[in-house]
Amino acid sequence: MMHLHILGCHSATPKANLHPTAQVLDFNGELCLIDCGEGTQVRLRQQKIKFTRIKHIFISHLHGDHCYGLIGLISTFGLLKREADLHIYGPKGIKKFINIQLELSKTYTSYKIIFHELTSTKSEIILEHNKFTVETIPLDHRIYTNGFFFRGKSRDRKLLINQVEEFGIDVAYYKSIKKGKDIKLDDGTLVKNERLTEPPNPPNSYAYCSDTAFKPSLVEQLNQVEVLYHESTFLEKDEDLCFKTKHSTAKQAAIIAQKAQVKHLILGHFSARYRDENTYKVEAETIFEPTYLAKSGQCFSFE
Repeated sequence: MMHLHILGCHSATPKANLHPTAQVLDFNGELCLIDCGEGTQVRLRQQKIKFTRIKHIFISHLHGDHCYGLIGLISTFGLLKREADLHIYGPKGIKKFINIQLELSKTYTSYKIIFHELTSTKSEIILEHNKFTVETIPLDHRIYTNGFFFRGKSRDRKLLINQVEEFGIDVAYYKSIKKGKDIKLDDGTLVKNERLTEPPNPPNSYAYCSDTAFKPSLVEQLNQVEVLYHESTFLEKDEDLCFKTKHSTAKQAAIIAQKAQVKHLILGHFSARYRDENTYKVEAETIFEPTYLAKSGQCFSFE
């Protein structure tokens, strides 16, 4: 099961009800914070997400609307007497970025911060968890930027309960059956696993593409991902602004989704210049469906 909590999904200058980028991915019960714009800790409170459950923070790049909320969150963790280690993954320089603020404000943490500084321009696995892996998605922005690809580990096979009960198999063997084991009955009969189970659903997968210019080469890495979050700062009529700012349009995000054959596309990082954000969805759906718009406070769930 995968739940995506949108804490903020707008670009640059925040407004009263438009918050900069931050989101929490709940991947089979493990919470990861992805980017941390200003005010992130307040929105964590608003969505009743427990601070203590966040052990990994992923920062795509060092532009303020993606990381200026990080020092406040780190400080609050300390005030709450956090003890668990905190892992922060981000561009080279993020350790200095945080430590200088801690030093000058004489802020001391009650826990260990472990920085994983990234420099590679090629995709690399940066976290090997027992439930998932995380690999970088090299992007094309004005400064060094990565997206992040979360891949779930293989699931257990599905138990055909009627078949299992028909053979009179004890519940103690259910776990091993779901792991693919054959079962030998008391009379010596060997029951093949294929008669007791069916293939599992594909593992969940989530790709987060932060600020980036249109980059068709992403298609290969994103091939058939379950959920793609892709920035869509501008509409097609303002495509010329993408060249200067290294951002994408809703249509360009949809082209990536279509060519990569993803299952679901979520658009975000909206510019405040547009009054009706539904125009992003309308533009993208001329190319790809289903397309969803991110919204602060919204939670997407995928089985």
